[in-house]
Amino acid sequence: MRVIDCTPGAHAASILDILNEAILNSTALYDYQPRTLASMAGWFESKLARRFPVLGAVAEDGTLLGFASYGTFRERPAYKYTVEHSVYVHPERRGSGVGRVLMQQLIERARQQDYHALIGGIDASNAASIALHRSLGFEHCGTIREAGFKFGRWLDLAFYQLLLETPRQPLDG
Repeated sequence: MRVIDCTPGAHAASILDILNEAILNSTALYDYQPRTLASMAGWFESKLARRFPVLGAVAEDGTLLGFASYGTFRERPAYKYTVEHSVYVHPERRGSGVGRVLMQQLIERARQQDYHALIGGIDASNAASIALHRSLGFEHCGTIREAGFKFGRWLDLAFYQLLLETPRQPLDG
């Protein structure tokens, strides 16, 4: 397995498959309807425009095993050193270390880009994702109870945060 920078042409369909499986079968995403391939173009454009990485873990044959990215946490200028991340792994590869490798690379990319805080919004019942984040140094920083409703039940959204030593000289403005 190796980690690469994903491109729309080579990886949009595989990322879409992973996302849609999670939408239809889990509370990892609080979406109801699968996304379309056309929506992936805008998703990638937004990531590229802001220099947000889209990292993929690929098998030797090039099969996408999972992906991770981050994006804007909130649109106010003072949040410029904070990003919200996501990581998704193909259902057949969950629990095999793919998520850990992706998250380690994503954390390193955030350091390189001088971000200070990574935020993960995780469904509070997702024990595997919470354990992964905790093992990487993320700390629970709050839960919004009954933030979502899916599969006939209320969902609690837990936030986990990792603070980095970067940037060395943060600036206002």
